[in-house]
Amino acid sequence: MEKREEEEKKINPIMPDNNRWTTIISAKQKAIRLNLKEIYRYKDLILLLTRRDIVAMYKQTILGPVWFVLQPLLTTITFTLIFGKIAKLSTDNTPPILFYLSGVIVWNYFSETLIKTSNTFIANANLFGKVYFPRLVVPLSISLSNLLTFFVQFVFFLIIYLYYAYRGNVSPGYYIIYIPVLLIIMSALGLGMGVIISALTTKYRDMRFLITFGVQLFMFLSPVVYPLSSMNQQAQKLMLLNPMAPVLEFFKCAFLQTPAPPLYSLVYSLFFSILTLLSGIIIFNKVEKNFMDTV
Repeated sequence: MEKREEEEKKINPIMPDNNRWTTIISAKQKAIRLNLKEIYRYKDLILLLTRRDIVAMYKQTILGPVWFVLQPLLTTITFTLIFGKIAKLSTDNTPPILFYLSGVIVWNYFSETLIKTSNTFIANANLFGKVYFPRLVVPLSISLSNLLTFFVQFVFFLIIYLYYAYRGNVSPGYYIIYIPVLLIIMSALGLGMGVIISALTTKYRDMRFLITFGVQLFMFLSPVVYPLSSMNQQAQKLMLLNPMAPVLEFFKCAFLQTPAPPLYSLVYSLFFSILTLLSGIIIFNKVEKNFMDTV
């Protein structure tokens, strides 16, 4: 027996002693399997995929990284003209460009995370079929690359904000301390909803065509281009059931000192986003076992 093991080691010198494998891949896994230790081991892969997503986003474009700020700027100008000048919607007595830009950059991060992670299995089917690594690495890298985009756009927002603050038009409020919580909610909600949809699209491909339309419709059901204060109390209660509504309102309140919604709405939004993320992980782990048979 010992002689046979020595012969096997000569053939396979990387075989560990006592036949103990360094990595064991099993189909039997727990429903909620975060496995943070394994994901941390693949941190270099997460950074590599994050860099790939950022480079691929504007590769072979004329303006390149300028699109990071040009896209939200053009969207803000469009909203200002249509909803501010023509429709004359209220902006809670704040500069329209700041009101719309704050909503745009928050919504962009959430929507881009949702849309891109919803295509995880189909877009990476070739990669998943060739080599093993924790599949959650891919949606995590998408969330990180979008977070970097958000920070670039946030800095652009701050530059314009400081101009209006210098003129005395706006000033920050103490709700600014909630910004980290808002980022957690946006990340968890976008990632959770995205991985749920990605699991469903492995069987139902036509869902891909509904996602972009659905996200756009969801935007108009959220207080991006109009303030919550412009609605009656009953409509406000219904609007606050939308987990993104408190995020948008508290972000605007932090910098523009617009009326703040009840604090319990933010707590509800936080718990809803965490529950969505956990549900997404359960469904994601269940589908990843045999998705190659359906993709």
